[in-house]
Amino acid sequence: MLQALNSTSSSSFSKLFASRSTLLCFFQLSISSNSKKMEEHRTPSAVQANLDSRSGRKSASLSKSSLNTKVGQSSSLSPIQRCRSPQSVESQRMQSSPKRAIGASPEKHPGSESEGPFDICIPANKGGVKLKKSFLESNREKRKKLESPAGQHLRPGMVLLKKFLDHMDQVKIVKKCRELGIGSGGFYRPGYRDGAKLHLQMMCLGKDWSPESRSYDKSRSFDGAVPPEIPEEFRKLVDRALNDSHEYTKNVEEIPNMSPDICIVNFYSNSGRLGLHQDRDESEESLKKGLPVVSFSIGDSAEFLYSDARDVDMPEKVMLESGDVLIFGGHSRHIFHGVPGIKPNTGPEILVDERTKLRPGRLNLTFRKY
Repeated sequence: MLQALNSTSSSSFSKLFASRSTLLCFFQLSISSNSKKMEEHRTPSAVQANLDSRSGRKSASLSKSSLNTKVGQSSSLSPIQRCRSPQSVESQRMQSSPKRAIGASPEKHPGSESEGPFDICIPANKGGVKLKKSFLESNREKRKKLESPAGQHLRPGMVLLKKFLDHMDQVKIVKKCRELGIGSGGFYRPGYRDGAKLHLQMMCLGKDWSPESRSYDKSRSFDGAVPPEIPEEFRKLVDRALNDSHEYTKNVEEIPNMSPDICIVNFYSNSGRLGLHQDRDESEESLKKGLPVVSFSIGDSAEFLYSDARDVDMPEKVMLESGDVLIFGGHSRHIFHGVPGIKPNTGPEILVDERTKLRPGRLNLTFRKY
């Protein structure tokens, strides 16, 4: 009987122990499942902080070993360099190095333009709405044209021919300059090696002129393009203008005749300008003879300054309008001259309509003999 009782107690104890083990296992599984759910709902910042704390213990020894190396390297840097970021110090080293950094873009020659030649006319598909001038403005232009003298003798060797180029002449000149300007050797913005650029677009005909070297050459130095030749119709207009200028001078020798072999075409936008300078890069013979510079103005008007010295406080000035031709040679060949600014919206309508769509600004052609 006692044996049976012990057997019963042992069996009950085994069942109780098994049930407790089952409950404990179930409790552990429940905790593990809840931990996983909590881990999934933790914010990324909390997870990252946990990872950082784990990795920080592993990298502590590495940081200590590398610290001595960095301290040894930084001791050779100046106090200012040590205050800068590593990127700043590295960029300074690259700039001071005589070799170009790998992958850096090649240095552009002054005046070179990656987007191609400048177009002095607005493309047909990009034309905006142009408001027509009022009746009063149109009448004012006609009245001004009638009142303006045909020619003005400004000083010895300097004559201004007002409205010498009629509207059709101007249209033809714009179209021809546009045709040549978008081709090889066409318009570009000239500049200098220090990065400064002129406030205009330039194209040379006959010979190339470099503002950097102040000399003429057969081709452009930065792209090897050969300047187009001076169109024959341009030469005829120059010849006629020189002949007409003699009517306003005391003698023919005041403005010598010449046949141009160089033409510099400049386009000034509304913000364009050109400081006082001399045209003295032609040959010694040409300068000695006083062979004239013949200047065509087309588009918006511009104030033209001129004087015998560069630093003069009050230079002489004259307004150059579309169609005007200015000639200076002989005793006036070496005058300082410049264009301080452009008068917007002063050009004739015929140049901005569908015939040419000339951009707002001034087109200037200066002919001379090398």
